[in-house]
Amino acid sequence: MADTYDVIVLGSGPGGYVAAIRAAQLGLKTAIVERELLGGICLNWGCIPTKALLRSSEIFHYMQHAKDYGLVAEKISADLEAVVKRSRGVAKQLNQGVTHLMKKNKIAVHFGTGVLTAPGKLTVTAEDGKKTDIEAKNIIVATGARARDLPFAKADGKRIWTYRTAMTPPEMPTKLLVIGSGAIGVEFASFYNDMGAKVTIVEMLDRIVPVEDKDVSAHLEKQFKKQGMDIRTATGVEKIDVTGTGVKASIKGKDGKVTVEEFSHVIVAVGIVPNTENIGLETLGVKTERGHIITDAACKTNVPGLYAIGDVTAPPFLAHKASHEGVIAVEAIAGKHPHAMDVRNIPGCTYCHPQIASVGLTEAKAKEAGYEVKVGNFPFIGNGKAIALGEAEGFVKTVFDAKTGELLGAHMIGAEVTEMIQGYTIGKTLETTEAELMETVFPHPTISETMHEAVLGAYGRALHI
Repeated sequence: MADTYDVIVLGSGPGGYVAAIRAAQLGLKTAIVERELLGGICLNWGCIPTKALLRSSEIFHYMQHAKDYGLVAEKISADLEAVVKRSRGVAKQLNQGVTHLMKKNKIAVHFGTGVLTAPGKLTVTAEDGKKTDIEAKNIIVATGARARDLPFAKADGKRIWTYRTAMTPPEMPTKLLVIGSGAIGVEFASFYNDMGAKVTIVEMLDRIVPVEDKDVSAHLEKQFKKQGMDIRTATGVEKIDVTGTGVKASIKGKDGKVTVEEFSHVIVAVGIVPNTENIGLETLGVKTERGHIITDAACKTNVPGLYAIGDVTAPPFLAHKASHEGVIAVEAIAGKHPHAMDVRNIPGCTYCHPQIASVGLTEAKAKEAGYEVKVGNFPFIGNGKAIALGEAEGFVKTVFDAKTGELLGAHMIGAEVTEMIQGYTIGKTLETTEAELMETVFPHPTISETMHEAVLGAYGRALHI
């Protein structure tokens, strides 16, 4: 007889394990299926360990610039092996934390590859080949995604890397080519540049971090160039040849000319592919679009009792979006009638140096949508705390509906903006207008005062510029 549950979650990433915990909180008998490590890519190979790496490179950067703070630090060096070891230790600690949470909430954990065999039924094949049949009235697919390959640049773990190898590098790159300038690309570019590699970023579109506001893209490119990076936009890589000492890349520039250049290593960061193959979706007739599962506002698929959350569904492909969808799906199963998620209120954070954070519409997208806008922009150079920290490069930009005062979007680049964006996110969720934000008292001295000034600036009232 198959083990029977109220809810089965396929995948234990930030969407899956949160869904399982919420289901258990609601009194539902819950199981989770994981083929590798609890916590999924995010905790083990993504969000968390990369931030540990970036913290090390950030401290290394400050040590190299100690004299800017009146300090003396000599003979500074980095131990890449130790940096990676610390990162892996952080990931292990969080994996153990999720394991504890599963036990605490009495969630049954089935390790192995799960395949949907019929509505409400799933077979788990363990590493030793043993098969276990489990079933539930409701199943949540949370299998995540993996790095997209380039057909001419298949990752080999030696010279051509995806994010996974870049997190546990076999050696330190000397001359690194990063293909793609999304969050993953620019974060690794920042890390390896600070650690001493010569970094070149190639982006096919006309600006780096192309999903961000164009002013943010321009500022990041300027800062990266000041840090010594080679930034090439409207440029493509047409061919990669691995040699005995590195790679030769055929790069087509803006002018259409192709040059062949040598690098020690390549990181391919050109997007993701959803993990929807070989899990039984076809057997059940689940509808997909370009491999991603189609869902409604409650995360339901077209198959009764089957839900999907996270990177296997629609963008944005963010861990916190997956977690929130996990809660929505479970509460829908439990009959709690959860609110649908408004993607315009999901913040995005990129942890390069300088950091980037945003929520809502860019200025261009707001205008495309037909809004008449008021835009505020306040630079960090006008903020006392930023100057005192030695982090005066950056700005905050706000976009308001000129007719109603609704906050349409906010865009930041600079020190610690990933910690500040939540202020605007809460404001958007509460449907705030410029009036409430102007009347909010911001503490002094803080970098967050730039948020207040950017609001005031949209209405011609900025005080410190």
